[in-house]
This record gives sequence, C-alpha cells and structure tokens, in this order.
Amino acid sequence: MNWTQISVLTTSEAVEAVANIFMDFDASGVKIEDAEDFKKINPQAEANHGRLFDMKDIPHISNGAIVSSYFPDSQDILAKVPMIEERVRNLSDFGLNPGPAEVKSSIVADEDWATEWEKYYHPVRLTRYLTIVPSWEGYNPTTGDEQVIRLDPGMAFGTGTHPTTQLSLQALETVIRGGESMIDVGTGSGVLSIAAKRLGVGDIFATDVDDIAVKSAKDNVRLNFNDDAMEIVPNDLLNGIHKQVDIIVANILAEILVPLAPQAFENLKPGGKFITAGIINSKLDVVKEAITNSEFKVLQILNMGDWYSIIAQKPTKDED
Repeated sequence: MNWTQISVLTTSEAVEAVANIFMDFDASGVKIEDAEDFKKINPQAEANHGRLFDMKDIPHISNGAIVSSYFPDSQDILAKVPMIEERVRNLSDFGLNPGPAEVKSSIVADEDWATEWEKYYHPVRLTRYLTIVPSWEGYNPTTGDEQVIRLDPGMAFGTGTHPTTQLSLQALETVIRGGESMIDVGTGSGVLSIAAKRLGVGDIFATDVDDIAVKSAKDNVRLNFNDDAMEIVPNDLLNGIHKQVDIIVANILAEILVPLAPQAFENLKPGGKFITAGIINSKLDVVKEAITNSEFKVLQILNMGDWYSIIAQKPTKDED
C-alpha cells in the first residue's frame, strides 16, 4: 500500500500544533523535522556511546520546521489540503507564528514510511536529569542520576524537544520531591507523565481529549514501565474529574489553560502545584491573570525564547 505524504513548511514554535491538526484529519503518522532539534545534537556525547558521525551527514533543515503526515490511499486527503492549509494559517489566531504555511504532497511507499522518521531522531539531553531516547536507539546514561525516557515518535504528539515540553520538564524537576500524586492534562505522547514517574512521582492520572493520543501515551508508557504504572484516559480537560492531588501539569494551548485553571484549583490539595506551559509571549498575561483569578499564587515563571511556563501554588489553609 502507498501513502500520501502531506508536508507543511512552518516554524519551530508551531510544530506540535500542526501535528495535532494532522491528527484531526486522521493521519497515520507524523514526522517533525525541526532545525532547533538538530542544534541540540552533541557529536561528542554521541561519540561517548560509540556513535561516530559527521554532522553534515545527518539529514536536516537549517531553518524553520517541516511537519509531514501520512495518509493511506483509501483517504481522499488531497481534496482536504486547502482545509489543512487554512487551519495552519489560522494558528496566528492562537498567538503562534505558522511561518510560510506551505503545503506540499507526495507519494510514499509503505516500507519507506515505516522507517523514514528513524533517520532523524537521536537521543537528546533536555534537562539536568532527563534524556529523551527514540525507542529503537541503544543508549546508556552518562551519569548516575540521568533518567532516560524512551519514546516512539512514529505517531508523534510531542517528542520532548519543543521548548514548551522542555519548560514543563524543567518545572517538574523544580517541584517534585518524590511520592507525590499528579494529573497530566493533555498528555499527548505521555512524555511528562513518564518523566514525572522517573523523577519519583507516585500515582499519576493522565488525560487527553484525543483517543489516538491516549493510545500513543499508553504505548510509550509500556516502553518505560509496566502497564499499570499510571492511568491514562480520554477526557476533555478536567471535566467530571474530582481528585485531590499534589501536582497538576498541562502543556497545552494558552486559550485552553484559561478554563482549566479553576478546574485545576478544585483538583489540587492545599499547597499543591499547578504547572502550565504552551504559553507564547503574547498570551502570558492572559494565562497569568486566569491563574491568579482562580486564587493561585504564582511562584515562578520559566522562559525559553518566546515560550513561558508558570509554576503556581494553591494556598494552604494557613494562607487562606
């Protein structure tokens, strides 16, 4: 069977949003080629693990990003290309720069689609303790406290390299002490839940509105832990959820963080931490206002380029 590949030329900040658009059109896989990812590859670190290569030999782009998605012959995806292009351009309404938003199509043989993205992904050390490793790569930690997160980006909902995910991981490292309970809203690939478990969180409950994302997260959890390591369910934000946990993390669009804030307050224990990411600079004040209006106290704001993450806390009874 052949596949139709649809590729969008965009910006690094928009890659995850474009990937989610493709999934809304029932894509059967996503490949993300991001110039920012290439800059993170450390040849010396790779050489330490027996992988010697010249950087110029790695297929890559020098600027921006290309998000490619795949559709079987049975889908008339070419007729939907104008709709995909329109939705990509409309990302500017959410404060994201869609860049050129150029859409191209091509035919890819089944065997090529199955391995194409394996040429691009490599182990990446993202924080002091956390390293993302593709599922097919052999990798040994370089330090005793390094935690490895294995992901299969074949149905990518975030491979860990986007600034919003990195900020979320840094925030988790900041607040986790061990043994906490946590909710991961909009879990996507499950990377934040897996990282939290590696850092010592106990009970984890993860949700995503997309059934395909839920399956992707469950598959990635199995690469790292037993099936019962955490509960992952389809759900719209925290609608209908009534828990009392120590940490809630959400790396989603800023507009969605606004209605989530009061839901998070109701599901946190006094003193619990609310970590938000996916906040472009133009939306920072809006999200911060929603958080403070929900009676949270902002503890810290993390920044990476145009992106922000907020660590907030539900007041304790003594602070009420």
